[in-house]
Amino acid sequence: QVQLVESGGGLVQPGGSLRLSCAASGSISSINTMGWYRHPPGKERELVATITNDDSTNYADSVKGRFTISRDNAKKAVYLQMNTLKPEDTAVYYCNVRSGYNWYLKRPYEYWGQGTQVTVSS
Repeated sequence: QVQLVESGGGLVQPGGSLRLSCAASGSISSINTMGWYRHPPGKERELVATITNDDSTNYADSVKGRFTISRDNAKKAVYLQMNTLKPEDTAVYYCNVRSGYNWYLKRPYEYWGQGTQVTVSS
């Protein structure tokens, strides 16, 4: 059974920084894309950033220049460094990992973390 464990959320003042971590455990191999999504209060879940297994990154426009995604393949981990945080970054942040290929569903297997709360407030 695959499990994603997240850490690093919390309360921070505007302009501050946080670093989120997510580590995968269990029977998981051939990890492809790893990423972070967030669910702001009263809004739909949205993409924050993704990183492929050749380190190609993609960011939401709202976080470009402030957030940096990185990964450690040996540790099966993905990180999100968040700088210059704004109140609108307040959300539950979810780690997402895609691996292998599910031939029945015709897409990679997909796993989600339990979510970690990030609150940006003075």
